Amino acid sequence: MSELSIFPKFLNAQPISKRFLPWLVAIAFFMESLDTTVLNTAVPTMARALHESELSMKAVLASYALSLAVFIPASGWVADRFGTRRVFTAAIAVFTLGSVLCGLSHSIPLLVTCRIIQGMGGAMMVPVGRLTLVRTFPKAELVRAMSFVAIPMLVGPLIGPALGGFIISVARWEDIFFLNIPIGLTGLVLVGLRLPDYRGDNVPPLDRMGLVWFGSGIALLSWTLEVFGEHHAGGRVVTVAGTIAIALLALYWRHARRLANPLLDLDLLRFRTFAVSVAGGFVTRLGVGGAPFLLPLLYQTGLGFAPLHSGLLFMPQALGAMSSKIFVRYELAFFGYRSMLIGNTVALGLMLMLFGTVGPATPVWMICFQAMIYGMLMSAQFTAINTLAYADVPQPRTSRASAFASTFQQLSMSFGVASAGLVTAGFVTSRATERTEMLTSVHHAFVILGAVTIASAAVFAGLRRGDGDAISGHHDADEDVAPGRIVTSPS
Repeated sequence: MSELSIFPKFLNAQPISKRFLPWLVAIAFFMESLDTTVLNTAVPTMARALHESELSMKAVLASYALSLAVFIPASGWVADRFGTRRVFTAAIAVFTLGSVLCGLSHSIPLLVTCRIIQGMGGAMMVPVGRLTLVRTFPKAELVRAMSFVAIPMLVGPLIGPALGGFIISVARWEDIFFLNIPIGLTGLVLVGLRLPDYRGDNVPPLDRMGLVWFGSGIALLSWTLEVFGEHHAGGRVVTVAGTIAIALLALYWRHARRLANPLLDLDLLRFRTFAVSVAGGFVTRLGVGGAPFLLPLLYQTGLGFAPLHSGLLFMPQALGAMSSKIFVRYELAFFGYRSMLIGNTVALGLMLMLFGTVGPATPVWMICFQAMIYGMLMSAQFTAINTLAYADVPQPRTSRASAFASTFQQLSMSFGVASAGLVTAGFVTSRATERTEMLTSVHHAFVILGAVTIASAAVFAGLRRGDGDAISGHHDADEDVAPGRIVTSPS
């Protein structure tokens, strides 16, 4: 609480032109965070209402993250070209419109389409809001401003699942999406009154071909995972689609290596800490990214909890994530990035596997305790990964590094949900309406995804002692740190 008490004084000390900006960006962050966490709890209910299998609903969750991954790389260019105020206003409007359309949708294909529209708004909303803060506040004040707007990203997961369960219990699932209407309208009013307008100087042309190659490649790859998991297509179709997707991504790689200002700056992979952060984070999220999809299936379909009770079981996880913010910096300072990430990754994977043992006989207090520990480990993991990415990247290239890292973060979350559904479907012999069958399938999925998470520790083993010490403050008197942080080849 002592750290939170500084925020009112900090905001009140700002001039009027800057006082409301953190609140405005916080509203955008809260709307996006709340939307995702509220929806997770409603998945089983939505599946029944739409007369679909629960595993089919993974496309509704994955499509949003995939849309973010496709459009985030262009967010910086769009803000520089058209101005932060205009882009932020359009982003909130598109996100709110997408929410309304989702609430009016009554089929999975239509829901997926509207979630993609939401993702287009979200892809511009959060990065442009963060960029506006960076350009408004001096470095001495930026940490506090960023910490303030990060609070909604922690509060959303805390109240979102329980709120989603409550809405499902007393109203219709469609009403979940309508929550964003008053929040979005409030944001639009504040944008018009208070948001500064920044534009870039000498903005280079947008890498349109890069956007086409990269966007179509990852979209097709995600679709391949979807149809493979649902068994909607034969092996030949899946093989052809997967091959085309990989070819498109290879074309982008070749294209980006020849361009001075590519959509994603592949030259950043020359920095070892950045490359390990992106690769390790990607593999880690392939494991833990499926948990938000699997846990509601475990709690509601497998254990028979009501949606509200299922949502309440997410609160210990969010509390654990919030509490980890207090000690993770000390953990990094004591162990260093390499040791901390290897150990924490293994512990996180084992905790994910432990959800594969949760059954009807498991006490609720045990589930809550396990969820809290899992939340602490997951929050510490991604705090370390996200900060490591900037350890050795020069200041002029941090915006490109942010776009690169954010894109692959969302991409891995989309693939994580698709992988969770694929793995679960592999153990289901029917439409999984039997509680025992779904419970067994989800248990197997948790074990496999936990193993994937543990495997990502091998990526973090590629760090050297001393990597990231400039950020963590860790130092061993006897360590022999190799000079330089650049690997000879990005490949």
